[in-house]
Amino acid sequence: MATTEQAPKKPGTPNGDDSPPPESPRRLTSPLALTLLLLLMVLAQAPLRRALAAPVMQTWTTVFVAVMIQALPFLVLGVLLSAAIAVYVPPSFFARALPRRPALAVPVAGLAGAVLPGCECASVPVAGALVRRGVTPAAALAFLLSAPAINPIVLTATAVAFPRDPEMVLARFVASLLVACVMGWLWHRLGRADWMRPPTHARHEGQSRGEAFWASTRHDVMHAGGFLVVGAMAAATLKAVAPEHWLRTAADNPAVAVLSLAVLAVVLSICSEADAFVAASLTQFSLTARLAFLVVGPMIDLKLFAMQAGTFGRGFALRFAPATFVLAITGAVLTGAVLL
Repeated sequence: MATTEQAPKKPGTPNGDDSPPPESPRRLTSPLALTLLLLLMVLAQAPLRRALAAPVMQTWTTVFVAVMIQALPFLVLGVLLSAAIAVYVPPSFFARALPRRPALAVPVAGLAGAVLPGCECASVPVAGALVRRGVTPAAALAFLLSAPAINPIVLTATAVAFPRDPEMVLARFVASLLVACVMGWLWHRLGRADWMRPPTHARHEGQSRGEAFWASTRHDVMHAGGFLVVGAMAAATLKAVAPEHWLRTAADNPAVAVLSLAVLAVVLSICSEADAFVAASLTQFSLTARLAFLVVGPMIDLKLFAMQAGTFGRGFALRFAPATFVLAITGAVLTGAVLL
C-alpha cells in the first residue's frame, strides 16, 4: 500500500515557509499623542497667543479658572469624607439609629444628611446599602436626597460662594431638607414595593477597607472632577459668549429663569460640593433662580438618574426623577419667596 510522503516543514511560520510573521498594526499611544499635540501647539503658538489675547477669551479664562480654584478644595474634601463614611461607617449604624416608624424615620434620615457629608456619587450606594439592610425605603430615599445637599461641606462652600448673601445658606438648607422629607413621605404613602429593585450586593464587596476607600476616592474624584470641568466651562461660556440681552431676557422672567437654571443643573451634573461657585457666577439671575439650581442639582441630574437606575432599577428612576424635579423646583420657589 503506497503512502504519501509529506515534505518536511521548514522553520519559520506554522505553514512551513520562511516569510516573517505579519506585524501587528501600530497604535497611537498616549505619550506619542501628547508629544504630537505639544508639537502642534508649539508650531501654532503665534495664532494661539492672538486668540487667547482676545477680550472674550480673557473673560472666559478668568471665569473658568476662578470657578475651578474656588471649587476644587471643597470637592476633594467632600469626596474624601464621603468615601470614609461609605466605607468605614457600617450601614447597620443607620439602621439602629433610625426610628422604626417610617413617618419619624424620614425626617431623622433627612437631618442625618446635615452631619454626614456625602456627595451624589456616595449617597446612592449608601442608600442602596440601607435598603438592603432593612431600612424603610422612604427613610433611605430621604437620606439619598438630603446628604448631598445640606452636609457641612456643601453649606460651607455655599457661604464662601455667596459672601454677600448669607441667607442663601439657610435657604438651601431649608428647601433641600423640605424636599427630601416630602419625597420620603410621598414614597411611604404612594410608593409600591415592585417599583424598586433593591441592590443585592455592596459597591466594594470583596475589598479590604483601605482598598475600598481609595477605590471610592479615585472613582469619585475623576467622576465629579470631570463634571466640574464641564460646569466651569459652561459657566464661563455663558458669561463670555452668550449675548447679554439673551440672558437678561431669560433672567427678567421669573418663571423662565427658574426653569432655565433647573434644567441647566440637570444637564451640567456638577458635584454638590462645587455647584455653589457655578451658581454664584450666574449673576444675571435672581437669587431664587440660583437657589433652584442649587436644590435641583444635588437631587436629580443626568449622572444621578443613571446611578439611581443602576442601583434601584429603571422603573424606580423613571418615577422618582420627574417627581423629585418638580418638587425641588416648587420647594426652591416657595423657600425663595420667604427667605430671599
